[in-house]
Amino acid sequence: MSGSDADDARHPQPGPGTQESAPADTAVAVPTDTPPGDGSGAAPEAADGPAPGPARAKLPVPPRLARFLVLFAVFVCAACGLVYELALVALGSYLLGNTITQASIVLSVMVFAMGVGSLASKRLQARSALSFALIEGLLSLIGGLSVLLLYASFAWFSLYGPALILIAFVIGALIGAEIPLLMTLIQKIREEDAATAVADLFAADYVGGLIGGLAFPFLLLPLLGLPKGALTVGALNAVVGVAIVLWLFRSELTRGGRLLLAAGLALVVVVLAVAFVGSDRFETNARGALYRDPIVHAERTDYQEIVVTESFDGTDTRLFLNGDLQFSSLDEYRYHESLVHPAMTGRRGEVLLLGGGDGLALREVLRYDDVRRVTLVDLDPAVVELSRTDPTIRGLNDDAFADPRVDVVHEDAFNWLRDNGHKYDAVIVDMPDGEDVATSKLYTVEFYSLMRHAMADGALASVQAGSPFFAADAYWSVGSALTEAGLATTPYNVDVPSFGNWGFYMAADDDTAPELELPEDHPELRFLDAAMLDAAQVFPKDRRPDGAKASSLLHPYIIGYHEEGWEGY
Repeated sequence: MSGSDADDARHPQPGPGTQESAPADTAVAVPTDTPPGDGSGAAPEAADGPAPGPARAKLPVPPRLARFLVLFAVFVCAACGLVYELALVALGSYLLGNTITQASIVLSVMVFAMGVGSLASKRLQARSALSFALIEGLLSLIGGLSVLLLYASFAWFSLYGPALILIAFVIGALIGAEIPLLMTLIQKIREEDAATAVADLFAADYVGGLIGGLAFPFLLLPLLGLPKGALTVGALNAVVGVAIVLWLFRSELTRGGRLLLAAGLALVVVVLAVAFVGSDRFETNARGALYRDPIVHAERTDYQEIVVTESFDGTDTRLFLNGDLQFSSLDEYRYHESLVHPAMTGRRGEVLLLGGGDGLALREVLRYDDVRRVTLVDLDPAVVELSRTDPTIRGLNDDAFADPRVDVVHEDAFNWLRDNGHKYDAVIVDMPDGEDVATSKLYTVEFYSLMRHAMADGALASVQAGSPFFAADAYWSVGSALTEAGLATTPYNVDVPSFGNWGFYMAADDDTAPELELPEDHPELRFLDAAMLDAAQVFPKDRRPDGAKASSLLHPYIIGYHEEGWEGY
């Protein structure tokens, strides 16, 4: 706080029509619509003096406490505003991936809109208290409902991009109008130097932003989830932002204005409460619209959204992570046989499996009796737990996680490789595509260099690398990264109906590209044979290498290659 009770003594004394000797810490009522010098009680300014500031409001509490309450409202509103921003970024990352793009869109649109809102607020200064309350009510309603509105636009209307820009702009404009109006309200409490008032307002605003930014990932998301977290913050925003005006600045409002704000506050809280109660059903219905088959399991973990669907006739079970298909029970064997068995040609006593929490690649590895140990590194324990316990998935992976030869590690594969000092006879990389920041690092020169250090002499590695048809540059970028990491590679591709054309790489720490073949003692396979592997090394003319760059941590080209490649499909 700046100033003290003594500051009030330095203000002009009240004129006729007011209490003659008001205590220093008590507000003085001054009409707000009467110019100075006309009997209102305010001292007139000299003709060539500065323009008068806002007339003081009649307050129910001493000015120091009133000022504290306004700054507290600034703090809460700032925290809520940052939560709205983070919620929009998080939802975009969940639905579309590429956190950098989503964050850039949301933040740039909101910052621009804040400037627009700040300019527009100049027209609202005459009724600053009422305007601030109305803005907070609208901000609470739109910000609180923003996640549900965007999810609906994505699930039912395919208008996520335009809806995101519109909602981000509206929220930004409303946030931008807050500070100028709050500055006016501060001056209505006690006139003070503008620099002091701005410093205090911004300090409260920035501290509120800090608390909101920390509360979002560590409190709201774990306890309430994204939709309910936004709705709860919206209700808090409404109660604090509107109630502070209804109580502290009630003298600035007409009776009709007070009734309007009270009714509006009640309506906003009721709408948000109803949305809170119905958010689970809404999410279930919206999620169901995204998938062809009925959802039989859905959960959001600290890392991703897990969805399992099953066709009505029970013949097709599918696993989705953040909306991306991981397997279909109809044809997953094509993918997993192609990924695993070529890497089992050499020694295979100890096998490293990076990813593959569904246990399907693990199933193929364990079909070799001479495999002594398999280390499976998967970030999300919820995926592995689902694969251990869900009867359908457990049946698909032949209860692979119950095999005593399997050690499961729940860590980020990149970080785990940095600390790993063990060598493996075969390495199999079954990671989600590098479409966003979180997964793109798993397709970089640095990652494959770490993988190379985990390979024993003569070891083979197989890497899933995406679709050479739908995202050709992304696929060949993986090959470039493997080569720059010092590995010799053999590219190959197969058709998996649920995925389309899909590609892999065999890699060896050698000067010669490894031969693509099956082990002589391979188990009975449903899809793969020698002829299929020969054909798999042929790529159509329009999908052959065309200068795709290797991705690195500082230059994740693969993200852009995926975005360009999948556009239109």
